[in-house]
Amino acid sequence: MLAILVFFFCHWFLSLFFHSFFLHRYASHQMYTTSRRWEKAFYFTTWFVQGSSFLVPRAYGVMHRMHHVYSDTEKDPHSPHFFKDIWQMMRHTVLIFRGFLTGKNIPEAQFTKEYLPVWDRLDRFGHHIITRLIFGAAYTVFYIYFAPNGWWFLLLPVHFLMGPIQGAAVNWCGHKYGYSNYDNGDHSKNTSPWGVLLMGELFQNNHHYAKDNANFARRWFEFDMTYIIMRGLNKIKVIKLKPLLVKASR
Repeated sequence: MLAILVFFFCHWFLSLFFHSFFLHRYASHQMYTTSRRWEKAFYFTTWFVQGSSFLVPRAYGVMHRMHHVYSDTEKDPHSPHFFKDIWQMMRHTVLIFRGFLTGKNIPEAQFTKEYLPVWDRLDRFGHHIITRLIFGAAYTVFYIYFAPNGWWFLLLPVHFLMGPIQGAAVNWCGHKYGYSNYDNGDHSKNTSPWGVLLMGELFQNNHHYAKDNANFARRWFEFDMTYIIMRGLNKIKVIKLKPLLVKASR
């Protein structure tokens, strides 16, 4: 049982961290700079920890930029206010995401003019159905070996869809439940204490107020763990937080 719990929480928080740190704060917003070597390392690690639910950074970045420009309007790719439930919102988001990958959907120029990290070989390999099935099979074998009974296998779908589940939870809850520090003209909310447990990602109202600020926390009880780690990486010169963002977050 302990092995399953350790595996689940390691998978959850590693996937969540690189989702927030690389896909969101780097690919989408360029909140920091880093060397090409470190970018490749973060890119590879994002793929590896997300595994079967790998989200291709360039498609993620375009969609998230759309989300900010069209927040909670009909053009928002994942506003919860146009869907009956979270599953319909996820399905709609997946269709747009796949459209960007296949070329069926061509993003507006405003969403691609800023840098988007691309690693074509890894994107094709990581997005391929066989790669995803191999990861899924590996998760299943681990559970077969370590799960004390069949009930634990109910956690497997979370492993299979880890990245989309985390994104859906943030977009659904972060635009429906909680409180607002700022009037942003949309429905973005800060959802505590889950904002803490989701490593800062559910402080959506703060983030939509200042989308380029690397620190999503504002009030004394708001805690952005991803930003704390970023400060550490900045201190040891693995990344360089943009000076304006460091100043704005003090």
